[in-house]
Amino acid sequence: MDFQKKMILFALLSLLASSVKAQAGIFHITENEATPSGDITQALTNAWQEACASTIPSKILVSRGIYMLKQIEFRGPCMAPIEVQIDGIIQAPPDPSQFDGNAQWVKFTYINFFTLSGNGTFDGQGAIAWRQNDCNVNKHCKRLSMNFGFGFLTNSVIQDITSKDSKNFHINVLGCNNITFTNLNIIAPKTSLNTDGIHIGRSIEVNIMNTRIATGDDCISLGDGSRHINVLNVTCGPGHGISVGSLGKYSYEKPIVGFTVRNCTLNNTDNGVRIKTWPDTPGNITVTNVRFEDIRMINVKNPIIIDQEYCPWNQCSRKSPSKIRISEIIFRNIIGTSATREAITLICSSKVPCEYVVFDNVYLTFKGIIAAVKLANVRDIILGRVPPMLRWLMAKP
Repeated sequence: MDFQKKMILFALLSLLASSVKAQAGIFHITENEATPSGDITQALTNAWQEACASTIPSKILVSRGIYMLKQIEFRGPCMAPIEVQIDGIIQAPPDPSQFDGNAQWVKFTYINFFTLSGNGTFDGQGAIAWRQNDCNVNKHCKRLSMNFGFGFLTNSVIQDITSKDSKNFHINVLGCNNITFTNLNIIAPKTSLNTDGIHIGRSIEVNIMNTRIATGDDCISLGDGSRHINVLNVTCGPGHGISVGSLGKYSYEKPIVGFTVRNCTLNNTDNGVRIKTWPDTPGNITVTNVRFEDIRMINVKNPIIIDQEYCPWNQCSRKSPSKIRISEIIFRNIIGTSATREAITLICSSKVPCEYVVFDNVYLTFKGIIAAVKLANVRDIILGRVPPMLRWLMAKP
């Protein structure tokens, strides 16, 4: 599906949401529906059961106020389109022990024509969890809960909400088909570990638009099996940038095909646009047709990076090179400033070198001069409009 068709479908979904507002049954949850402690878990559970069983479009509305919400799953399939509008502040239990292992705080699963909207905030209250996170020294560390899990949704829209201070990733997208995230605000302190903004895995036709992400880890990360993913007009920073991967750690991974990042700004991030794969692991998939275009870098430490020796906290072996094959990668219209001397680092696998890597109109400076380049195991670099100094640097053995 091309981008124009996606926008038409998005408009139709928005019209559907408007139709829901005008016609559907409204399940209105106010502070009066909460328990004395402010907990609306049961009220939301009851409303979902009724709305999901309705044969006409339905809407659950949580009005302004501050509410507590325990771990919950909103599960389909539902009989008709359904919208959840959150206008209040929803708070998670701050104690990580109140969550099931590697799960999400709020899950929406197996739903067709779903909308999550409103100007509300989901506050994961992650401070206690961050202090307990020892994953930087313990590879068997306990996994903390994420704010959101969107699993196996189709034809759905997530818009306007704020995700704040998740204990782990903010949003996990798994097995979805045609889902759009727009006008989100995703925030956590720069020092919070593993608070990736949006992680996508094994999904098709995912669109992320007009969104601000400021966290302690990747703003957007792309897992295996993802196809036709589009990122448009996203501001990232602080954080670790926009990443494909990490990949190759497991034997069951599936290829990535078609990832486009366009018209984005990365501001004071640790990385800009990145592809990362593990060495000495069983995964041997391919990554093809990746486009990074029209991107502004502001004081980014590693603006453009392919790292096929990715090994966080030295918790892996480098005895053999990565088996992930990377090809058809385009870097076009990328300008700005690097916080380090080497703005472009392509460290590819000696076993399967990167192929068909395009640089066109790439202009990155460090302290006012063209930034340096580091290359290893790259075949077929194609240079379009680039400064003469960058062309010379790329040609050096």
